[in-house]
Amino acid sequence: MRLVIADCSVDYEGRLRAHLPLATRLLVLKADGSVLVHSDGGSYKPLNWMSPPATFRESEPDEETQASGVVQVWTVQHAKSDDRLIINIHAIHQDLTHDLGVDPGLIKDGVEADLQRLLAEQIEVLGAGFKLVRREYMTAIGPVDILARDAKGASVAVELKRHGNIDGVEQLTRYLELMNRDPLLAPVRGIFAAQTIKPQARTLAEDRGITCVTLDYDALRGYDDVAGRLF
Repeated sequence: MRLVIADCSVDYEGRLRAHLPLATRLLVLKADGSVLVHSDGGSYKPLNWMSPPATFRESEPDEETQASGVVQVWTVQHAKSDDRLIINIHAIHQDLTHDLGVDPGLIKDGVEADLQRLLAEQIEVLGAGFKLVRREYMTAIGPVDILARDAKGASVAVELKRHGNIDGVEQLTRYLELMNRDPLLAPVRGIFAAQTIKPQARTLAEDRGITCVTLDYDALRGYDDVAGRLF
């Protein structure tokens, strides 16, 4: 992990164009190849970013760019598209690199952990012929909740949430991008499973070819007799 506080301007070029004028920002360069540009506001969301796989290159500015005060040019090129992030560095205030090691992943709360266990035990809920490969399948960027195979033997990555939103879809998308680069797994399709799924998350998932499944927690637990419930 490399954290850089710098005065910089940022341009995104490719399928869309975006410009961040000169300001002091936090630049985060992760071991997986992702680069994120943060301000001191906006909560956890970056102002702009590049997802992996990507290549990073530092270069000297040309004469015209140097005359405007730029001392370094960072170019982050996506490996599978023409998208790129160009960061013009005017001054670096702090530059810190630290090896974070292997992250153990998110420890899920009780209901989410139960959902994972119950779905793994009843994997056929996802479709006839489904078979469990393993829970918490580890990747370089974190564990996939469930890895399964469908009736045709194809790999399926399942991301589980209590309440499915866009962030969960983005998380599964990153897993799928990485797993589909593994010839032993590819092709891998995704299933986004949750007790409730927001319409925006469902739209994004379907646009990316990800199947959405709404889970009935009580039915998975065996409490599917509505007439016999107290509440």
